[in-house]
Amino acid sequence: MSAPEQPLWETLDHSVRGVNKQLNQDWYVTEGSGSHHDPLILAVADGHGSAAHARSHIGARRAVDLFAAQARKFAELARAEGPDGTHSLSWLMNYARNQLPRHFVAAWQESVLGHWERHPDTVNAAAEPPHKGQKLLLYGATLVGAVITPQMFAAWQLGDGELTVIDADGVIALPLAPVEADLGDETESLCSRQAWELVRVHWAPVVARERTPRMIALSTDGLSKSFASDEGFSQFMTGLDQRLSKGGGPDDVRNALPGWLAEAARYSGDDTTLVAARRPDPPTADHSAAADEPRSDA
Repeated sequence: MSAPEQPLWETLDHSVRGVNKQLNQDWYVTEGSGSHHDPLILAVADGHGSAAHARSHIGARRAVDLFAAQARKFAELARAEGPDGTHSLSWLMNYARNQLPRHFVAAWQESVLGHWERHPDTVNAAAEPPHKGQKLLLYGATLVGAVITPQMFAAWQLGDGELTVIDADGVIALPLAPVEADLGDETESLCSRQAWELVRVHWAPVVARERTPRMIALSTDGLSKSFASDEGFSQFMTGLDQRLSKGGGPDDVRNALPGWLAEAARYSGDDTTLVAARRPDPPTADHSAAADEPRSDA
């Protein structure tokens, strides 16, 4: 009997409500295998949660669901055969950078405005009806999302949170980190004016299977804020990658992840969500490394 086929990716995900928060404003998804016909889709969204964004938990869930739909469509376009063959990489790159953000933001706006129409605020019926921008503000959320196939890795980000990529050689990068950090609690958002123009895009065609990223992780800012420095966050992610390659591998990490994120949420005070995918090591890989638990150096 032949050995079972090794999965293309091993995944894990979890979310923890912030300390003293009544409701977890985060939402996430991990779906698919990463094959041609079953793309791996990862996404995390973070609702703003303040009084001005009273429905942001709904906005975050809608964002994740609608991003996943757009990511599936994008993966279909990447493999679709037409009269002239498959779409070129330049065509797909243009779609990723321009069309997908527009379609995603438009779908999100339509979805949350539809929710408002079905469930309007009736606390003060005599008040002036809110205009479109005020309605969108209620649902404000950020998003980080990615789609992975054997030929393609693409990711999008609007607002805070982190996309962490560890390459085949173990080098860590945050390719969608903003050039300038947001000031205070201000962040770009799905409810921002012309939000599609604010989406940052990471486009990385896979030129060789062995050069595919080793680990891809998406997290809301509740995780990164739990560390006293960017270096601490990077060390955690490197340790996560190493821990996944140990003997217990993904199962051990899945069991430990809720505790790690709960500790992070205790330090940051914010909802904390992590989804990650890692390529399994070859059977002969060295399994000697270990990971540190998330902690604050403050």
